[in-house]
Amino acid sequence: MHGDHDLGHTVAGWAGTTIAVAGCAAAAVALAAGSAAGLWLGGAVVVLAAPATWLLHLAGWGKATGPRPVARQHWRVRDLSARQGHPGCLGCRLAGRGTSAPSVTPAADSPTAPSAVPAGARNVGARVAPGVTPAVTPVPDGPVPAGRPSYP
Repeated sequence: MHGDHDLGHTVAGWAGTTIAVAGCAAAAVALAAGSAAGLWLGGAVVVLAAPATWLLHLAGWGKATGPRPVARQHWRVRDLSARQGHPGCLGCRLAGRGTSAPSVTPAADSPTAPSAVPAGARNVGARVAPGVTPAVTPVPDGPVPAGRPSYP
């Protein structure tokens, strides 16, 4: 039906979704019955879906960002790289696993350094590869006249 697309069907994803749907259903029934306690219970079940999904992800029943190899796309295949943490994964970083996404810090002599931006302008490109001139947009000194676009 979906071809070779890796849509992220995992035990963690399905369990979290099922718990959240059950909580919404409980809250809906409680709303129809006029039960405030039932509404709170349904809301609590919905909130519990997030840590349940996270814990299953950490246990290897989730997946890293991006597509998996075709042989590992079945939803019941365990992710063996979860113990080390997935690169750039917020859930893994919150658990103290893995590393954050690689960041680029400009060198003092790079074109993205603050001294390279002329006065009266601001750097629009936040991260630019070394040797590439960043996009610079002039910033008006006063208010923008009516009918003219404002600068971001």
